[in-house]
Amino acid sequence: MKAVQRALCLGLCATAFLIGCSKDKADKPAVLVPIVNRVDIKSVWHTKVGGEKPILRLGLGVAVDGERAFAASYKGQVIAYEVASGKVLWQHPLRAPLSAGPAAADGLLVMGSSKGDVIAWSQQDGAPRWRVRINSEILSAAAIGNGLVVVRAVDGKLHGLSARDGSENWVVDQQVPRLSLRGTSKPILIGDLAVCGFDNGRVVAVAAGNGSTAWETAVGQSHGSTELQRLIDVDATVVADGEDLFAVAYQGRVAKIARENGQIVWARDLSSFRGLAVDTNAVYVSTAEGDVVRLDRRTGTEQWRQKSLERRQLSAPVVYGGRVVVADLAGIVHWIDAANGDLIARISVGKQRISTPLVIAGDLLLVFGDGGELNALRAPALEAK
Repeated sequence: MKAVQRALCLGLCATAFLIGCSKDKADKPAVLVPIVNRVDIKSVWHTKVGGEKPILRLGLGVAVDGERAFAASYKGQVIAYEVASGKVLWQHPLRAPLSAGPAAADGLLVMGSSKGDVIAWSQQDGAPRWRVRINSEILSAAAIGNGLVVVRAVDGKLHGLSARDGSENWVVDQQVPRLSLRGTSKPILIGDLAVCGFDNGRVVAVAAGNGSTAWETAVGQSHGSTELQRLIDVDATVVADGEDLFAVAYQGRVAKIARENGQIVWARDLSSFRGLAVDTNAVYVSTAEGDVVRLDRRTGTEQWRQKSLERRQLSAPVVYGGRVVVADLAGIVHWIDAANGDLIARISVGKQRISTPLVIAGDLLLVFGDGGELNALRAPALEAK
């Protein structure tokens, strides 16, 4: 039943809200205005992971740990690359419908499947470590650290598994609304806390040692008369920076949260399911409508809004080389001036939608398309003034 609800929600939400069901011009992706690139972007290497594009949106992306990058296809091909060159170090065929990951840390590589399998390998050579089943589809990468693997499943449960053998240390359960967006927030480990967003609009922090709830706070607040209008999923990864946490909900708010106690420092009405990025002075959000917004980190005041990418189904932003970078439904990667929001460069890396987060690996930017295209780009960092 849960799978039916998720598939139904993909059709209703992703199509109606994000793409548009009508043929009206207002529902079509914004047409890109030609620009002259003011950033020298180079393609360093590219490769293809897997084959046919999956029908449903999955939580597959790319992970980096040290000098290695890891990616996987939904048909079960897992590949390790040398970051600098794109050289294949090893590949491991697996008979499982992969749907989430990889996650890479502490010498471990972890994937999730649509059947609820959590599968771990050695990063070094792809040798299998362990495999357990949590009986619910997994749509976001795990968090790994301090001997723990934390996995969020679509049934609203957050599992704390032993990194040694996959045995369950604890499980935390949050109520899942009858209807929700397809996708789940990736958990993070920070200090002695595991933090994750949920489909009920809440961000929850639990003790990594035993799973006891440290605090929980509402970022999304339900409004409207229909179930679709009341969707308030926190599907984007919560971002941690020092003692501050930042989270955003669909049809909800973006909020700065105190890591210690979960108190909301400030909140602003903003809708996003893709995510946000932060730097020393600002918070950058890719909205559900396709705007990129900069907020003052200290107060939450809006400082600029780039609207020329509306309805282009943007990825989460990343701050790379002192600039803001997002990708879109047509396989185009856009560079934005962090100071004023101007579009300053773009590059096409294929025609596949890019919905997974862009990943910084040293001086490279790794871009993983929904159909399995993996590109490594390089651009010079902004010179300090």
